[in-house]
Amino acid sequence: MANVISDETLEYVGILAKLELSGEEKEAARKDMESMLDYIDKLNELDTSGAEPMSHTFAVTNVFREDVVTNGDGHEAALANAPAARGQSFEAPKTFH
Repeated sequence: MANVISDETLEYVGILAKLELSGEEKEAARKDMESMLDYIDKLNELDTSGAEPMSHTFAVTNVFREDVVTNGDGHEAALANAPAARGQSFEAPKTFH
């Protein structure tokens, strides 16, 4: 199962990751990448035919509550606190001329 990473692949990954590696660093990265691919090959040997696909390890439930109005719109109370009102709107000074 010895996966071999070519020089071209190593250069391409370095470009994508925006890395400039020395010769020693390239060899270390090559060994790490090859061992990762070997581990993935080992995982692919497992029989997963009875396992259900999942996106999370824990069950995901909706944590949002129902959107229910409980106290009305409070329109009059809000306008009562305004320094000035015109009709059913707040009245404010002009901010630019």
